[in-house]
Amino acid sequence: MFLLKLLKVSIPCVLMSVSLSAKLAPPIGKTVDEPVPALKGVGIDQKIGSFFPVDAEFRDEEGKKVQLGQYLESGKPLIVSPVYYGCQSLCNYHLNGLTDGLKGLDWSAGDKFQVLAISFDDSEGPELAKGKKASYMKLYDRPHGEAGWHFLTGDSKAIKTFTDSIGFKFHWNEELKEWAHPSAAIVVSPEGKITRYLPGVYFKPQDIKLALNESVQGKLGTFIDRMVLFCFRYDEHQSKYSPIVVNIMKLGGALMLVALMAWLIPFWLRSRRRLT
Repeated sequence: MFLLKLLKVSIPCVLMSVSLSAKLAPPIGKTVDEPVPALKGVGIDQKIGSFFPVDAEFRDEEGKKVQLGQYLESGKPLIVSPVYYGCQSLCNYHLNGLTDGLKGLDWSAGDKFQVLAISFDDSEGPELAKGKKASYMKLYDRPHGEAGWHFLTGDSKAIKTFTDSIGFKFHWNEELKEWAHPSAAIVVSPEGKITRYLPGVYFKPQDIKLALNESVQGKLGTFIDRMVLFCFRYDEHQSKYSPIVVNIMKLGGALMLVALMAWLIPFWLRSRRRLT
């Protein structure tokens, strides 16, 4: 049953999204290969293994000055979302998708991990962040969720330090009066290292759990969670966790051996009793 449970674990595709609003779609007549001018220079250079800027100073939703490293002091991994709160399209889809994914976990923000939504718009301040947090805490609806999910704003220097460290490339679109930017959730280990990028606007609970557990080398969750991590690996080309067939076969073989021993040992003990 244990092996069957592992084999039935579904690892869904996390959608890669650097799409903006429908207004940014290529005009009729353009080929798919032709770049959209508004998206030039927009994307993410993944910096897995690099350090998160723990000394960068922001303000939380209450206006209090905080350093990003403070959120690692609890020894829990981080899920970081670069967004801006005035966004009416992609950022809302991202935060909605992340909230839905987190609601599907049997872990809660503040318990096993921390979540940071960080605005990359230096014109935004704590008042806007506070309103955004209130909305998403209602949607998240977990006890003490407020203590585990933080909405931050900062000045241009802090934002540049933050976005450069995670390879997040964006720019202001003057024509549309909005930021052109990618969408991804970034997982950071308790030691402050970037361990995984989950691109897109939809996040399956299983992907989030695997990424968090991966960031602490399998130390989160139950024995089953660690075994699932052993059997899956992140596929960067498909932006999803995929089964490792060799590891599944190893685990299956080990389980069969345990089952065989569990059957043989009582038989062997009974045989010894008869001979004595």
